[in-house]
Amino acid sequence: MVGQSPLGPAEGSAAVLLQPFVHQVGGHTSMLTYDEHTICKPLVSQELSFYESLPLAMRQFTPQYKGIVSVHLKKDSLGNLTLIASPSLGQPDSSAGGDPAVTLWHKCKWSHTQVTKTFKDSCPGKMLLRTDLQYHTDSLLEDANGNQPERKSHNPWGLHCHRQHLNRMSSKHNENKLHQFLLLENVVSKYSYPCILDLKMGTRQHGDDASEEKKARHIKKCEQSTSASLGVRVCGMQVYQADTGHFLCKDKYYGRKLSPEGFQQTLRQFLCNGNQLRTDLLEPIILRLKALLAVIRKQSSYRFYSSSLLIIYDGQEHKESADHHLPFPKTHGTSPSRVDVRMIDFAHTTFKGSKSNPNPTPYDGPDHGYIFGLENLIKILQSLSEGK
Repeated sequence: MVGQSPLGPAEGSAAVLLQPFVHQVGGHTSMLTYDEHTICKPLVSQELSFYESLPLAMRQFTPQYKGIVSVHLKKDSLGNLTLIASPSLGQPDSSAGGDPAVTLWHKCKWSHTQVTKTFKDSCPGKMLLRTDLQYHTDSLLEDANGNQPERKSHNPWGLHCHRQHLNRMSSKHNENKLHQFLLLENVVSKYSYPCILDLKMGTRQHGDDASEEKKARHIKKCEQSTSASLGVRVCGMQVYQADTGHFLCKDKYYGRKLSPEGFQQTLRQFLCNGNQLRTDLLEPIILRLKALLAVIRKQSSYRFYSSSLLIIYDGQEHKESADHHLPFPKTHGTSPSRVDVRMIDFAHTTFKGSKSNPNPTPYDGPDHGYIFGLENLIKILQSLSEGK
């Protein structure tokens, strides 16, 4: 699939207007919406190698890999940044004299200046990002003066990442520089009001290729957070509040400060819709996590350093089912469709046989740090289920 367009000939001729991914709750790399069911992110060779060699048993717990596009940056006379994504990797850039119809246009909604201003207006400084955040799904974000600069409200963290990404691309690279992007399944596309918990998994976060300075920095973050004590920490969250019609958002800075008790309280908060605790979701989430645990235990040599685990449910689904007195729809097996658990972010994942790293640090057996985190996560959710 590498080097091939994810679109057919007829589809490739249509222009695609991409937007920042509005449901990004964690991470530092900007995620972009390619179409309703697809997101894209900058390609990292180790992550590509993981998806290309993905064990069959893990596929239900990871986003579907859909291919690669190459992208370059353009800036108009007004300073507006435009990312142009060519549908076929390695093909000549059609915007440089070929048929423009086969070019996929990513016209970013904001100029370099507008992104900075909008972010500062709606989120003055980083302190607002480190406290309770809310945004309304049906109305517009307002700045301090009551103005509404956005047509559609965004999770503040996603806007933060997008602004930084544009800053890096415009300052480090000229317009002709090609950037390769991975195309991945949008795992929240089926949800009307996606409630998302982003958990950084494992007791170690630095990759084998980390510098001594970066290694020390990551070790310190783990030691000072629940990564060391529980093998898992909160990296980001958004949860729909049915009583107010807002999403409550938390970011990684909030997650780093949590004690084990605070972590458990945050899990409880993630399952609270403003009216009640969604106890109906606990069993299906626990079942899904146990199924993942069984798979991870069998993955010898894999180390999922710095990867995240998403827990997802629809904030509106319970209300709709209650209104219509309908049972929750279920998929095959023990995994109800109203919840999902997915592993993401494999830029620092290592395993025997990796194409991007032919001589990886040898590891035997499964990733015990990841397993430690999963086991503790399951225990905490079970205690919530038992009313503790």
